[in-house]
Amino acid sequence: MPRSNNDQLPATYVASGDWPHARLVEDAPVSAHYGQAFARNLTQAMATSDIGLRSLGDKAGVSHATISRLLRGIVLPDMGTLARLETALSADLWPGLTAWTERDSD
Repeated sequence: MPRSNNDQLPATYVASGDWPHARLVEDAPVSAHYGQAFARNLTQAMATSDIGLRSLGDKAGVSHATISRLLRGIVLPDMGTLARLETALSADLWPGLTAWTERDSD
């Protein structure tokens, strides 16, 4: 389902490779770059914490299905989900402006 600003889901902008380490199409919107960097950050934080989807979901109060969709670039997190995941993992997950400014270095 398109977002209100007509951006498609982040993973739909993959030009080559596998999400979230794929190269995105040249005209991918900022939301796709943020979603990709967020998925990378979440993957890394989960690996560092040695926590799986279900355990993280229980700890954060977020369904494991939602976490799976976030990791696959099918959805972007809302602020509440972002806050709960960052708190549960004790990690900064939202990439901020670097997701956009470093987009050509991927």
